[in-house]
Amino acid sequence: MEDLCLKNTLRLLQSADQIKARLSGDFSSVHGLSVNEVFLLMHLEQAPLHRLSRVELAKRMHVSASTVTRMAAPLEKIGVVARQADSRDARLAFVVLTQTGLERVAEARMTFAKQAGYVFRDRWTDEDLRQLSDLLHRLIADAPGDLT
Repeated sequence: MEDLCLKNTLRLLQSADQIKARLSGDFSSVHGLSVNEVFLLMHLEQAPLHRLSRVELAKRMHVSASTVTRMAAPLEKIGVVARQADSRDARLAFVVLTQTGLERVAEARMTFAKQAGYVFRDRWTDEDLRQLSDLLHRLIADAPGDLT
């Protein structure tokens, strides 16, 4: 008997890899950012005050806090994020999206939208896309940090 859960999980992962590879070239050449860096910026864009702790960013991105630290350092150098200490707890620091970061993430979203159109344009009807969106939303419904 066919294991549809395994088959669908593998297809989702392969699809995600294929889409990331497609986005990677444009994000790098046009925006000077990796796909994961754009995701980090998008999470900050959606957050209240455009800031999150490194631990919260790590949860949303499904990586370790040290990975977030390593990702944020070069983004700080180019001025798209900043570090902000908590006024009540010196041990807590936030990653904050700067004005430059807001502009860069808006530009990256346009590139993202263009590439997303290419992914779906020739094989999917509007109804297919609505159904897929609903099904995928069920998968991530309990995940923190919806980027849509």
